[in-house]
Amino acid sequence: MSRKFFEKPELSQSDRVPPGQYLAKGFPVLSYGETPQVSTDQWLFKVWGLVENKSFDWSDLMNLPQQEFTADFHCVTRWSKLDVTWRGVKITDLFAALKIDPKATHVLQHCYGGYTTNLSLEDFARPENFLAHTLNGEPLPADHGGPLRSVVPHLYAWKSAKWINGIEFLDHDEAGFWERNGYHMRGEPWAEQRYGGR
Repeated sequence: MSRKFFEKPELSQSDRVPPGQYLAKGFPVLSYGETPQVSTDQWLFKVWGLVENKSFDWSDLMNLPQQEFTADFHCVTRWSKLDVTWRGVKITDLFAALKIDPKATHVLQHCYGGYTTNLSLEDFARPENFLAHTLNGEPLPADHGGPLRSVVPHLYAWKSAKWINGIEFLDHDEAGFWERNGYHMRGEPWAEQRYGGR
């Protein structure tokens, strides 16, 4: 990796930087396909499947509890960025507003542009996971997933779905876009679960 954009982590950071990762000096943008351009006026978020169907517009989202949080961010392409500051809605606060069927075990995140990615309900409903609309005090730019993305810090960043606009609740694990194309079904950075496997 180019030293201009990336650097090796210091030994003191080894408890925060997973194996095989380099530290990014900026915040790289990686996406597949075109970047959706969705205004907050147009944005609509839906939940369906093993849950009471519900829709949220932007004002509904902003009426949920809002929090700032700082988390490390690990990309499967071997870079990490530490201490990223976001603002948004905890997944657990979103879930408190839903009636989820007890048979639900997994979710499939759906996004503008057609992207999907899967998570177990156990991985998704952790208290450190958020739906983020603000990055470093500014509205989340489209190239970083705005107006809204999920942030799942304990897994590789492809699980933090950009341009999210829906969650499908399932009683089984269903592969999303990158999982169908060879990526690991879970994506745990500390175990280097980059490709293949469950």
